[in-house]
Amino acid sequence: GQVWRGEFSNRRKDGSEYDVASTVSLLKDEEGGPPRFVAVQEDITEKNRLREELKRYQGELEALVASRTADLASALEAAEAASRAKSTFLANMSHEIRTPLNAMIGLTHLLRKRISDPQQREWLDKIETAGEHLLALINDVLDMAKIEAGKFGLAEEPFALDALLDEVRALATSGALQKGIALEFDAPHMDYALCGDRLRLRQALLNYLGNACKFIERGRVRLRVRCEAENAREVRLRFEVEDTGPGIAPEVLARLFSPFEQGDASSTRLHGGTGLGLALVKHFARLMGGEAGASSTPGVGSTFWFTASLKRAAAPPRSINGVPPLARLAQHAGKRVLLAEDEPINREVISELLAESGLLVDVAENGAEAVERHQHRRYDLILMGVQMPVMDGLEATRQIRASPKGGLPIIALTANAFVEDRQRCFAAGMSDFLPKPVDPDRLYETLANWLDKRPT
Repeated sequence: GQVWRGEFSNRRKDGSEYDVASTVSLLKDEEGGPPRFVAVQEDITEKNRLREELKRYQGELEALVASRTADLASALEAAEAASRAKSTFLANMSHEIRTPLNAMIGLTHLLRKRISDPQQREWLDKIETAGEHLLALINDVLDMAKIEAGKFGLAEEPFALDALLDEVRALATSGALQKGIALEFDAPHMDYALCGDRLRLRQALLNYLGNACKFIERGRVRLRVRCEAENAREVRLRFEVEDTGPGIAPEVLARLFSPFEQGDASSTRLHGGTGLGLALVKHFARLMGGEAGASSTPGVGSTFWFTASLKRAAAPPRSINGVPPLARLAQHAGKRVLLAEDEPINREVISELLAESGLLVDVAENGAEAVERHQHRRYDLILMGVQMPVMDGLEATRQIRASPKGGLPIIALTANAFVEDRQRCFAAGMSDFLPKPVDPDRLYETLANWLDKRPT
């Protein structure tokens, strides 16, 4: 007496088969018997065909998605491997190039103190100038490669604007004097420190000043710094380098900030360069929340500018009262320093630089030897190389920090000068970071700062 529903295959009179969905209901007579029924039938052949086809499409789509997902995962893994390989290559390139440069520049500095012959001193000056020019080119190429690899970032450290501009003036003056160019600085005095990437700011300013001095034969170059806006947390600065040179045509000026572009790309060009400097300045400025650009009037001169937003540091910069860095470090004569460095020439150069201040220097050729020496002798400071055989400087630092007398300053000394290298050094427990090639004055100042904090 119930309703029946179901599906079955049926056959037409012509012999063809088809699918049927059927609902059958009984009709009872007066005595309650089932003498007849009503059947409602629906031809579902096409519906079943479409359902099966849909199931097949779904299966094919799932297989296709799985295949594409596997392909994408494989491609992503290959891209990540290529990125890691490129980063490793860049780090190795930086290390391999900067390490011999450190020896060249360091030995030149030492020789100048021991040679009195004017002609020989002039040759040394030219070697140093060539080395610094080579270092600037290497920095530009490596920076652009890091940018393209997506591995470039800015450091943040407190610095005084006055001190930064003093460094820039000292580095740019010799090139200007050689050509008889008047170099002028116009900047406000700030009684507070700024926080940002001091080295990138210096690199950008030296790029602008170097270009200005390169392309004008005589006249004046002025570096101007202006405060565009400030509040309790940050200050926005505008840096301008103005020259009285020949100027730049509008069609040339429009493309100067693109990578690898130069004002004169002909085979008879008068001035060298990679065409990367201005592109890097623009990238630095954008990372600092600013922009870069230029204006020029042919026959009158050019002005290159960039802006940057920098944080205000919590405390004013440490004053050193104009005392030369070597003299400051000499106040710590007799203190003992451990130098961990695997490259023999660099060991010799840095040992000599430290000996000039009266520090007592022990050397270790790898991280394991540094750990062992630290266990058996008391040191006031350690200069720790990073890439070394047997045990690298990061692991050596971790082991020293874990020891009972591991609270001394440990300063990284490395040719890998990228932001992530700094982060790895600090994560391992290092106190500070000195990139190679080591500038003697910066070496002396860094050591003096840390030794000032150490009890006698």
